[in-house]
Amino acid sequence: MTWIKQDSNPNPSVIGRPTLPLIHGGESVAEVLRAHGIKYVFTLVGGHISPILVACEKVGIRVVDTRHEATAVFAADAVARLSGSVGVAAVTAGPGLTNAVTAVKNAQMAESPLLLIGGAAGTILQGRGALQDIDHMSLFKPLCKFCASIRTIREIVPTVRNALAIAQSGTPGPVFIEFPLDTLYPFHLVSKEFIPKSPPKGLMGNLIAWYMKNHMLNLYAGAWEPRDVSPLPVHIPLATDDQCIELVSRAKKPVILLGSQAVLAPTPAEEIRKALEGLGIPCFLGGMSRGILGKDSPIQIRQNRRDALKEADLVLLAGTVCDFRLGYGRVLSRHSKIIAVNRDKSQLLKNSDLFWKPTIAVQGDVGSLLVQLSKGLKGYHCPQEWPQSLKAQDATKEAANRAKAEEKTEQHLNPLKVLYRVDELMAEDAVIVVDGGDFVGSAAYILRPRGPLHWLDPGAFGTLGVGGGFALGAKLCRPDSEVWIIYGDGSSGYSIAEFDTFTRHKTPIIAVVGNDAGWTQISREQVPMLGSNVACGLAFTDYHTVADGYGGKGYLMGREDEEKMSDIIRKAQKETREGKATLLNVLIGKTNFREGSVSV
Repeated sequence: MTWIKQDSNPNPSVIGRPTLPLIHGGESVAEVLRAHGIKYVFTLVGGHISPILVACEKVGIRVVDTRHEATAVFAADAVARLSGSVGVAAVTAGPGLTNAVTAVKNAQMAESPLLLIGGAAGTILQGRGALQDIDHMSLFKPLCKFCASIRTIREIVPTVRNALAIAQSGTPGPVFIEFPLDTLYPFHLVSKEFIPKSPPKGLMGNLIAWYMKNHMLNLYAGAWEPRDVSPLPVHIPLATDDQCIELVSRAKKPVILLGSQAVLAPTPAEEIRKALEGLGIPCFLGGMSRGILGKDSPIQIRQNRRDALKEADLVLLAGTVCDFRLGYGRVLSRHSKIIAVNRDKSQLLKNSDLFWKPTIAVQGDVGSLLVQLSKGLKGYHCPQEWPQSLKAQDATKEAANRAKAEEKTEQHLNPLKVLYRVDELMAEDAVIVVDGGDFVGSAAYILRPRGPLHWLDPGAFGTLGVGGGFALGAKLCRPDSEVWIIYGDGSSGYSIAEFDTFTRHKTPIIAVVGNDAGWTQISREQVPMLGSNVACGLAFTDYHTVADGYGGKGYLMGREDEEKMSDIIRKAQKETREGKATLLNVLIGKTNFREGSVSV
């Protein structure tokens, strides 16, 4: 166990004459984070949280400041996904926390273990009109597994330990702790701020002075007593079900739909890959599971999922949810046996009262079940004709897509050709971050993640704006890897300012902006359905110049550069290796390639 002890007098005898040294509650937060192996705290600085940031820096935790609070939370989300630990973001009170709401909701729906630290007005001033004082708890209770507001300094260590364990237990998700500023700053500063030098005379004055003295004594009582800061046990529901083994062994045309839960801790992704390859069952990969089978696996099927599900006699929903991405369950055949596995009961059975019914529903960890299934079916291998026939259909569709990539668009470059070229040139260790609509929807079918945990998308919430934060977190976790952001031109506007962050914190990434001057994914449906392109049009903006202005290096690619695409991409890769964040502003035309959402 790890203990925290700070030598001080916990009971100053006279309010206004402090005997405490310059220590504060922020140091208790930092000690707990360090004991849990937290390497990064992402933030946009504010006076409410300064003691936490300063203390983290002192104990060797890297503090990474961004240009928007949402980016700080998205970066913490990415660290959580790629490291298997808890991502941590700290933002200031009021608008700092409201700016973080969307990113926290995204983490909740993506099931990312994340700790959001928020500043707040002093305990004695809450509800009295203090600066940036709002009811944070009402905002975050619907979004977080656990919410707490620190009321005394002695609560800090046990509350942070508990929150970090809860974030990782069961179905992972975000947790929130509010820190009023008088629980973070040193005693002498807090007493100077809240204890009047000349209290009012009379009975009321005496009552106010008595109340303030007792409030301060309670706030600091037992503050620096030794406390265990080591991690609490994390509870993960491991899944077992012998009936699954029997059903799979009898299947002639099984299919596995793998979701993001498959790569959650504690089962290593490499073990899951070996289990899937041992079973030999065709797999469709979604969310964070993309890349788990490598770039060119004989059992990964990328196209024609709906047709495969019609033929399948058994479907294993391994962390995949029957929401909009699976037509609420309508794409599943009523003739198929269905095994559903999910840590979250509500997701496990979503829409099962309407369009589908599981043959077996297992509430538990996906990765551990897949490994056990492989061990229990030792000697079993899916009949080869089935994956081979699906792979042949894959090849046919892939050939058609490549043919489309060679077609000339009315103006500018063919986006499919650009994406195929990026896929050919990106490094084997590349991490792909996707943030957009139409361009990213195409990228989901063309770009091939090189390995497990090499793909980051927002998840079921479909949030725009994740690009800068996800890439920042990914580059810190994988400093020697290429990190690519695939942006739509609309979505790039949310986080292009983070090129300043990439420059200041020496985290060089490569961004590709598919610039077709519009919100094309919306326009494709709005125009034919409603006859107007209102609010869907953008301009062919000089995003490369914006990147230059923030200290990066921008390149413009248009039709006149079609023969030089590879050279320009390689030049951007070289700049990135030399330490400069780069952006490729690619002018693209319209195509009829409409394959659907990246979140599938």
